[in-house]
Amino acid sequence: MLTVNPQYIKDANGNKSLVILTAKEFETIMEELEELEDIKLYDDVKKEDSNDRILFSEYLKNRKAKHA
Repeated sequence: MLTVNPQYIKDANGNKSLVILTAKEFETIMEELEELEDIKLYDDVKKEDSNDRILFSEYLKNRKAKHA
């Protein structure tokens, strides 16, 4: 679990308006967000996967034939 120790800056009305994090905390949050984005993209692609596969060598042969 990610642990952060945010500090808040309040506006003139006493409402929290800004958050201060250490650089390390911010970088950790950004890394976690990137990883979550990668997982979401993987899940989205996996949903659309038809399980059709060809060997890479077959792909190269087909590509070469198309461009000949």
